[in-house]
Amino acid sequence: MTHLGFGFRIPDLYQREGLARLDAAFSGFLGEADSALRERLLAARAHPAALTRKAESDLLIALAPHLEDFLARLFAIEPERDALAARHHALAPLYSVKRLFVQRRALHKVKPEEVRLLDADAAASRLEALFGEAFSELAFAQHVTEWQKDEAANAEALDLAARYAAWAASTPEGREKHRAGVLFKAPAKLDYLRLVPLHTETVQGAARHTLGSGHLRRREGFKLTDPGTDLVGALDQANYCIWCHEQGKDSCSTGLREKPPAEGFKTVFGVPLAGCPLEERISEFHLLKSRGAPIGALAMITVDNPMVAATGHRICNDCMKSCIYQKQDPVNIPQAETRTLKDVLELPWGFEIYSLLTRWNPLDLRRPLPRAPSGKRVLVVGLGPAGNTLAHHLLNDGHTVVGVDGLKIEPLPADISGVDALGKRVPLRPIRDVRELHEPLDERTMAGFGGVAEYGITVRWDKNFLKIIRLLLERRSEFAMFGGVRFGGTLTVEDAFARGFDHVALCAGAGRPTVLEIPNGFARGVRAASDFLMALQLTGAAKSSSIANLQVRLPAVVIGGGLTAIDTATESLAYYVVQVEKFLARYETLCAERGEAAVRAVWSGEEAEIADEFLRHAHSIRDERAAAAREGRAPRFAELLRSWGGVTIAYRRRLVDSPSYTLNHEEVEKALEEGIVFAEGLAPQSIEIDAYGHARAVKFSVAGGGEVEYAARTVLVAAGTQPNTVLAREEGVGLALDGKYFQACDENGMPVKPERASAKPKSADVLLHRRPDGRFMSFFGDL
Repeated sequence: MTHLGFGFRIPDLYQREGLARLDAAFSGFLGEADSALRERLLAARAHPAALTRKAESDLLIALAPHLEDFLARLFAIEPERDALAARHHALAPLYSVKRLFVQRRALHKVKPEEVRLLDADAAASRLEALFGEAFSELAFAQHVTEWQKDEAANAEALDLAARYAAWAASTPEGREKHRAGVLFKAPAKLDYLRLVPLHTETVQGAARHTLGSGHLRRREGFKLTDPGTDLVGALDQANYCIWCHEQGKDSCSTGLREKPPAEGFKTVFGVPLAGCPLEERISEFHLLKSRGAPIGALAMITVDNPMVAATGHRICNDCMKSCIYQKQDPVNIPQAETRTLKDVLELPWGFEIYSLLTRWNPLDLRRPLPRAPSGKRVLVVGLGPAGNTLAHHLLNDGHTVVGVDGLKIEPLPADISGVDALGKRVPLRPIRDVRELHEPLDERTMAGFGGVAEYGITVRWDKNFLKIIRLLLERRSEFAMFGGVRFGGTLTVEDAFARGFDHVALCAGAGRPTVLEIPNGFARGVRAASDFLMALQLTGAAKSSSIANLQVRLPAVVIGGGLTAIDTATESLAYYVVQVEKFLARYETLCAERGEAAVRAVWSGEEAEIADEFLRHAHSIRDERAAAAREGRAPRFAELLRSWGGVTIAYRRRLVDSPSYTLNHEEVEKALEEGIVFAEGLAPQSIEIDAYGHARAVKFSVAGGGEVEYAARTVLVAAGTQPNTVLAREEGVGLALDGKYFQACDENGMPVKPERASAKPKSADVLLHRRPDGRFMSFFGDL
């Protein structure tokens, strides 16, 4: 596509002048459709502070469908947009019948004895006959909707439907049959101490938590482990939301608050319920989504959260924890948010639509398009989540931005990125199908962009979103980035200011991992969890073609209770299968070429012991894979791995006290589904070693008294990190420290104390250092 609607071309959408003309075109388009609304928009832009939050929400909700129509015409996708909207509308009966018929009628008015006596199979067959089609939840909802238009004439059918719905929603058999659906699911009451369905046993005084075999999720390798919900699931959540922005109670966005003192609530674990750190308009986008305005819903999200591709499902859940529903299942906002983005991305030119909304968005009353060039140049150090988000906002504020990162950043095709191998700007090729940007995660080459989102987050999250985030920045002519740059070494502070930068923003991520100061804490087989995750992901160790030097032996113990411990446990378990299968394949190849005796001749005694261990396990895995293929089922690797010792997370306190549980219990449940064991009340005392000096066990003191020893050939330590203040210790850099953190300052260079524990501080104290010439450094993110 070279020519767009309204006389525009793709290059126009990447220049401020073109966006200004586009904004004027939208104003004209809006005026033709609703001149009064256009006048409201212009008045709101002139005085945005004069609007109450509710008045602003009402205006944006009214504008969103017009913006959707404008974008559909701009990109000539009106038929595809209409088809997507029609899919939204077609599903509407599911959610009205779920709320008004299943939950309010079937579950409240059908008596328990009627449910017990129901022959569910016969009832389903009878309903199919009444439907005149195969039973499905949508068919059920559509026919109940029709029958309710004349209740008297359809009393018998509605009675049968109510009894079946009560059975499906309230019995174990019914819930199992409709496990994959949404219609017959009622919100569960929350027990904060039992958010995960655990099987617990006590071994030598320590509680060990697992999930039963019926809850295991058969993971294999490093493909994406959680694709997220579909449109049915997203609309289920959007309709479950009560759209409480209309009453000013959208706590998911603004935080849950006490009435008289207006102080924030905390969970039973002491976690503040401050809501979305960005105050994204969640209730508003749910309302638009439920009305079948998918592009309008995404536009509403991007007002406050333009980098939505890096948030949402399996990334953040502050919004969900602060949902108005505190005594029952909250709305799964991250799922709905990510699905809303995907629905737009999957349209023709969907990437271009999302990309445009991050630069020009009429729903953003304060900055609908990038501000005029400021003439200022900013160096952003680190291109992880903090760095790339900051870079985006600096660009939209009119500044020129250069980003640097310590990782090598692999180039993308010049026609996609707009930058050739020498850094020159070249014409962009618009992306019609977002699948062009996708790679299977188990085959994907690490591109280096994204910081911790590249090397720290596991395949629970679709890292193809990283390429999308990168292109939002890289395609902009006011942005440049360079990998392989160590700030403080390759490029010093003085170098940066001498090269004409007006400001340096540090977004360099967390510092070194905490080490355990216990006997044999640095023995072979002991490794920092963050180091393991980086080595696994940056070296490509999980690929069959890689010969990376990364060895894991079982049993393995992960020490810690945070999300890094959870990720380390799941990835080490998945990696073990890949590792031993690679070892067997290469061993067999070498033996065929050189003979087994020659291959083994160069091994030491320890190497032979490890090799035989790997070979035994690899043969068992091969046999199980063959048996699964014969029987037409998924391989049961979890049981094999557990029989070899598996992976155990050992935490010094209770599971319910662990950061992973209190902050995001879903991640704990997902890890246990893969066969992980969580042992609580264990404080490490020493690493026990074998005759070769390699770890063989970890000795723990038990919270209730006594000691216990866990066999461990691999010990991965996830005990947190230290603030990354290494730059303050670089020669010639005069950065002050405030304890273990950088010293923040105000605009006069005077020391201040930031609210480090708050996601929504009263004052955002991010300035770090004021130079004599008035130029500043600042710090963000994990710093």
